Amino acid sequence: MTQHFHCGRYVLNAERPLIMGIVNLSDDSFSGDGLHGDIEAAIAQGRRFIEEGAHILDLGAESSRPGSAPVPVQQEIDRLLPVVEALRDCGMPLSIDTVKPEVMRVALNAGADMINDINALRAPGAMEVVAASKAGICLMHMQGDPVTMQDAPHYADIVTEVAEFLAERVAAAEAAGIALNRIAVDPGFGFGKTLEHNITLLRRLGELLVPGMPLLVGMSRKSMLGLLTGRAAADRIHAGVAAHVLAVERGARIVRVHDVAATRDALAVLEAVEDY
Repeated sequence: MTQHFHCGRYVLNAERPLIMGIVNLSDDSFSGDGLHGDIEAAIAQGRRFIEEGAHILDLGAESSRPGSAPVPVQQEIDRLLPVVEALRDCGMPLSIDTVKPEVMRVALNAGADMINDINALRAPGAMEVVAASKAGICLMHMQGDPVTMQDAPHYADIVTEVAEFLAERVAAAEAAGIALNRIAVDPGFGFGKTLEHNITLLRRLGELLVPGMPLLVGMSRKSMLGLLTGRAAADRIHAGVAAHVLAVERGARIVRVHDVAATRDALAVLEAVEDY
């Protein structure tokens, strides 16, 4: 089945893998890439990612690392809005990484095309905001919340439980009026998962595929890569590229990354071999 992802003003062909570049305006980033609200730096980074081959820009102003604290709504808006306004005519979809319906509404009204919600539209009012728009939505699995999610994550069968959760959230979104061609799903690597859980998810990623619905994955610079390589976050570029190539081989169609150029080059080699 052809995968056309309807994303606000854009329709993306997800038959070939798409690169989502992370533009992080937060103060509290696990990866060390937080821009601390520097609007001009965020705009410049977004434009650089476009030149490097990104297909989507994912703008966020609240950290979701383990143990992170929530950011006030107005601070999140004040940091995101100028970047959305500056980049909305850049020629590619702008995604907003937020759990807050107030932030979603303001960003979508300003020209954003997609919501990337680690809480899968479970916050009161979030589902309604997205349903009333034409935006794409990524629904992610997370056990617990960012404050507690890594305390003691436990599953009987992680792949089955993640699949069931995502199916339930997709059904809820469709019932609220969000067309299936506007939905992507994300298994949530690192969000309430141990290293063993993450490796199992990656190994069995194909079991999470839904025909016609893009699977988004994000492992860039995450602690799972640090545990495997012993490297600090900033030095996990090669591990992240390898992880995302493995994910694409297993059916992922959107990869959310800090290192756009390196990921683009690796996927170009994979494409030449696989010939999608």
